[in-house]
Amino acid sequence: MVRARNGKRRLTMATIGTFKKTGSNEFGGEIVTLSVQAKGVRIVPDLRASGENAPSHRVLVGRAEIGAAWSKRSNEGRDYLGLKLDDPSFNAPIYANLFDDEDGEGYSLIWSRPNGRRAD
Repeated sequence: MVRARNGKRRLTMATIGTFKKTGSNEFGGEIVTLSVQAKGVRIVPDLRASGENAPSHRVLVGRAEIGAAWSKRSNEGRDYLGLKLDDPSFNAPIYANLFDDEDGEGYSLIWSRPNGRRAD
């Protein structure tokens, strides 16, 4: 996290994926970071979901499940998916949000460093 000149914290964010809607509430695309280059990523509704805290979607690459997503709504009334991606090859889970692009053509997966104090 970087402090702005006015003393307030500025959040670090990056686009780590691009997606298109492929069906009713389904998305397909790719995730690219320095350590992850995954094409053919699918975000599909979780038909087994039960309970208010259960994920609404599963995140898949091929047959491997690499995460889950929860339907959310921003304070401004904008619907989005909150994703948690995890795999044995990751050092730590990746948290990101899938928002529709302003042009209405696609969706961007946005990663932001979690709010919290750094230990350095």
